[in-house]
Amino acid sequence: MRDTVIRNAIVLTMNEAQDEYVRADLFMKDGKIAGIGPDLGPVDAHEIDGEGYIVMPGFVDTHRHTWQCLLRNAAADWTLSQYFAGVRGVMGELYTPDDMYVSNYIGSLEALNAGITTMVDWSHNNNSPDHADMAVKGLRDSGVRGVFGYGNANREWFPVSDERTDFDDVARVKREHFSSDDDLVTMAFAARGPQFATMEQTERDFKMARDLDLPLTLHAGDGLWGLNHPVKQLQEKNLLGPRTTYVHCCTLDQEEFQMIGDTGGTVSISAEVELNMGHGNPAAMGCLNAGFRPSISIDVCTSVGSDMFTQMRILMAATRGIENAKALAEHKVLEPMPLSVRDVLDFATLQGARTANLDHVTGSLEVGKDADVIMIDTNDINMFPINNPAGAVLEDAHVGNIDTVFVRGRIVKRHGKLVDVDIRSLRKQMDGAVDSLFERAGVPRDGTWLPDQYVRGTDAEN
Repeated sequence: MRDTVIRNAIVLTMNEAQDEYVRADLFMKDGKIAGIGPDLGPVDAHEIDGEGYIVMPGFVDTHRHTWQCLLRNAAADWTLSQYFAGVRGVMGELYTPDDMYVSNYIGSLEALNAGITTMVDWSHNNNSPDHADMAVKGLRDSGVRGVFGYGNANREWFPVSDERTDFDDVARVKREHFSSDDDLVTMAFAARGPQFATMEQTERDFKMARDLDLPLTLHAGDGLWGLNHPVKQLQEKNLLGPRTTYVHCCTLDQEEFQMIGDTGGTVSISAEVELNMGHGNPAAMGCLNAGFRPSISIDVCTSVGSDMFTQMRILMAATRGIENAKALAEHKVLEPMPLSVRDVLDFATLQGARTANLDHVTGSLEVGKDADVIMIDTNDINMFPINNPAGAVLEDAHVGNIDTVFVRGRIVKRHGKLVDVDIRSLRKQMDGAVDSLFERAGVPRDGTWLPDQYVRGTDAEN
């Protein structure tokens, strides 16, 4: 890592004030942002010409099941209940520790390539201590800023589970891998919650995780399993609280959103998966109406791509579409738009960092924060002219426009290519792992596999 200054770029800080510079410098020293503004003058640092680039904080993905990277696009035509049948009922138990490593390593590199510098790895396939160790190693080796969300073993996820979480191993992982809060990879606990576990086990999970001082993240309000008012159930047991993230929230009522906001919770929205797989409509307005702002996540690469540009656009279009439909039904004109491009960029950066409990170090370009920075090339044919920098990022940009990515001041992608990464070797490694996995599962690897619906734990079971 060397000190770097980017000169004469368009800079979107994504700070609270949403400060924007048409032409400014960004100075990175010792892995942190040391200066930002027009013409910083001479500094002792490597210089990068930022003319024609948009510079902004890296994106933050607040919920991704990275271990499923080996199953990429296998579930493109699956419903949520088929996902449970295929991923939980077949594939999860067949994963080896090496599969966990390959998935987390390559999945994290994929995120970095897409400008996602921080990722909450929702790791809920820790079938043995070796599985957990290799998942953590995959994150670390990639260079991503990550939150390892330790979830249960595959067998403990079939709803409604009364199996106990192995908190001896949770404590071991924290002790052996996460002794420093200043590490690039930190830890949380990914709970099953009242949708997928009994309330007895949910209470135990929450208490044990908080005793270990781990932030909590759980699915709540998704699909048929989310119709049981999970947040109200947690509230009745006095389990709501800060440093708790509720993922999806599509089927929550407004009272539940208010409970989340009032207790300092956060929300992660995965709009593309939610719309495709039957979770329900994205919950952005439920959050905003309760007085807090959500974050954005990819969720499962078994069925969707893993870039933030797609997720931002789908969330914005879906939310605007829902509100426009209401206005149309009432013969009204919607004024103003319910979400602006700056709102959605905020969800994907600063709000993401808050959801990951990392907004003190990342999520915006501010002096003193870590230098998690991306450079977007506006000289590409799809990007110019720049009439609205925020609009250009959200509506026009794609992964191919990301020229350079820094994590804590270290360049991990430059001139459109990941640094020191042999893509051909990675593909060979992944293809070998996938061939072996599908062979063990005894299912075709050509898109024709459609698992039977799994609806246990829902009204549809009857």
